[in-house]
Amino acid sequence: DKSMIDRINFLAKKKKSEGLTEEEQKEQKELYKQYLAEFRRGFDKQLDNIDVKTPDGKVVPLKQFNKKK
Repeated sequence: DKSMIDRINFLAKKKKSEGLTEEEQKEQKELYKQYLAEFRRGFDKQLDNIDVKTPDGKVVPLKQFNKKK
């Protein structure tokens, strides 16, 4: 969500300008971990909605198409 991204950006700027405390470093690591998990979940959902048309004219879901190769 927006507040998480804002906090990540704030900590990144602070890290460059003055450095982070140990507690802030832990918070930053955890926020990155949460953000990446959400990003991967959303990306995976997008991949679920992609279909591939094979040379023989069949339309198959991308994940099923990748398993055949």
